[in-house]
Amino acid sequence: MQAGGATAVPAGGFQRTTTDPTVHVAGAVRRPGVYRLAAGSRVRDAVRRAGGASRRGDSNAINLAAKVADGQQILVPLRASDGSPGVGASGSGGAVAGGPVSLGSATAEQLDTLDGVGPATAAKIIQWRTDHGGFSSVDDLGEIPGIGPKKLEALRPQVTP
Repeated sequence: MQAGGATAVPAGGFQRTTTDPTVHVAGAVRRPGVYRLAAGSRVRDAVRRAGGASRRGDSNAINLAAKVADGQQILVPLRASDGSPGVGASGSGGAVAGGPVSLGSATAEQLDTLDGVGPATAAKIIQWRTDHGGFSSVDDLGEIPGIGPKKLEALRPQVTP
């Protein structure tokens, strides 16, 4: 650190000076898009930046209190109108009908629908997400006990950060 609190920049180099995460908010929100948030922001803040959930959106289906991670996608699902799970929510087994499951917002029940993931592994994924503020990459799954290289490769096409 230099005098006056300035940080030295490597000669001829660029130094990133911000830790503000950039997230992609998609699904049933008023203004889907990519947003830069303040460091320490929560999913709730990202959804608010995107104009909030649309009239058909179900923001209660995601963890609004989770910390966001740089590069994370936050997917707000549609609200179910007939008591069945909404688009993006888990159904009766198999992969989610709306596409890959978001590691950043999936419930234990949604994670449990993934091939090779049971209730115990789903709980470990959610605990890791809580402890580390989210997933910045699908590769982060490899840090969870019980998810080795083979299981990670099997899960890769089924999930998004």
